[in-house]
Amino acid sequence: MPDGAEMPVSDLSADLLPLTVAALPELDALLAEAMSGLRAAVTVSGRVSGAALEADQFAAHSLSWLATYVESLRQMQAWAAKLQAEGRFGEMEQLLLQIGFGEYLSQIAGGIPMSQGETARLQDLRVTWTPGPAAARLMAAGNTPAARTRLVALMRENHGRATFGATGLDDELEMIRDQFRRYADERVVPNAHGWHLRDELIPMEIIEELSELGVFGLTIPEEFGGLGLSKASMVVVSEELSRGYIGVGSLATRSEIAAELILCGGTPEQKAQWLPKLASGEILPTAVFTEPNTGSDLGSLRTRAVREGDDWTVTGNKTWITHAARTHVMTLLARTDPETTDYRGLSMFLAEKTPGTDEIPFPTPGMTGGEIEVLGYRGMKEYELGFDGFKVKGENLLGGVPGQGFKQLMQTFESARIQTAARAVGVAQAALEVGMQYALDRKQFGKALIEFPRVSGKLAMMAVEIMVARQLTYHSAWQKDHDKRCDLEAGMAKLLGARVAWAAADNALQIHGGNGFALEYTISRILCDARILNIFEGAAEIQAQVIARRLLDGGN
Repeated sequence: MPDGAEMPVSDLSADLLPLTVAALPELDALLAEAMSGLRAAVTVSGRVSGAALEADQFAAHSLSWLATYVESLRQMQAWAAKLQAEGRFGEMEQLLLQIGFGEYLSQIAGGIPMSQGETARLQDLRVTWTPGPAAARLMAAGNTPAARTRLVALMRENHGRATFGATGLDDELEMIRDQFRRYADERVVPNAHGWHLRDELIPMEIIEELSELGVFGLTIPEEFGGLGLSKASMVVVSEELSRGYIGVGSLATRSEIAAELILCGGTPEQKAQWLPKLASGEILPTAVFTEPNTGSDLGSLRTRAVREGDDWTVTGNKTWITHAARTHVMTLLARTDPETTDYRGLSMFLAEKTPGTDEIPFPTPGMTGGEIEVLGYRGMKEYELGFDGFKVKGENLLGGVPGQGFKQLMQTFESARIQTAARAVGVAQAALEVGMQYALDRKQFGKALIEFPRVSGKLAMMAVEIMVARQLTYHSAWQKDHDKRCDLEAGMAKLLGARVAWAAADNALQIHGGNGFALEYTISRILCDARILNIFEGAAEIQAQVIARRLLDGGN
């Protein structure tokens, strides 16, 4: 081929959807075989053994990633079919689908990256796979250099858009996206890097504006002062605000978790008292769960609450508490039954506190705190908290019955992980847009960086994986909105979304070269912000273990 000539794009367009449809049953059969084999290996006395599953942890987590990839491709197929039915399945969308299928099928066959140094291979699951005709053709012709180059050419034509390719959302959700995209571009993006570099709290002015936009009451029912919108709407809002700055996108997470706790486990009086104030932004909440020596093992919490008359006195220590200083109420998990050493003795409290100032961050009696300095995710700050004789009103025991705290918390995990997946998609999108703009502006050897195939290829794969993670996240929100159990789907969305965000940020920084390592460049912040997504709301390893257990328990 002559130097500089354009490579032909393999034409899968006529057969693309039939091929992707035909490939899915192969993957279902492969996943079923892997599940059956691992289940047999870790079953003791007729039940899946936790100890055996932990001993075979690499295989268990490989199963989780395989299941996540299968579900991701299923949702990409559903997205494409919907767009085709609506007459919106254009060339860009076709390329996103064919590259996504081509790459993920190849990874399933050759190895799925769980992290930089860990690869999930079929041999770890004691299975083999010979791709059938449909999968083989997609693997051979789906993710080619020419396809990636053409995708980036189309992305350049549409660079003003926040997403690349139709998302498949309905008109109402796209209107919400447009509103918050414009808000993020006007009020967040120009200021976010300065807030990060100065390690500042997000200004109260921004919080007040978000309150006026209804962000804190988005999914709270109208009868309690909220907007009563869907989880899908929260996903779109979180995605767009996180595209501007993850700290702003995460502000509503505090209210979302607190509201869900109260909606699911609160008394009628607690709902009437707290939900309208959360919805309006009159009060800001924070979640106080993690302790210094427990991490993800919430069942072993030591912070204790002792009944004194009608009220409670709390003693203990908490850590990694986000936005703790200037909030008004804490959803505080503590042990109320001293005879227990597991989750059964835990209770949840709506613990009131006085918002602090820069000079006195924790003025409430019985409570102290200190800031934890962090790489990124700085806009709300992280704190260690100490409680010594801290008082909580008896009426603020969530649900009015002790010992229900762990159960109440578990009811919020679906929503929390869906929203974390949405934040991950937003951060990844920010990395893609910042990386693409730099690749367009930066000239080397007489041409823009985006003209080099290794650079454009990185951008193309960012766009593809972001759309894959986006569709998986939207699906989990749809499940939640339709009262379907979605802890598995939410966990998968969070697992994949976090990896995609980190990869996008890392690759965008690579495109920046040495400049990406300079603090003045936005991508340095996005990289730091992306890193936390693989840790909070369930570290990737914990998430994979939970997914594997659900799969092997037959969905129980």
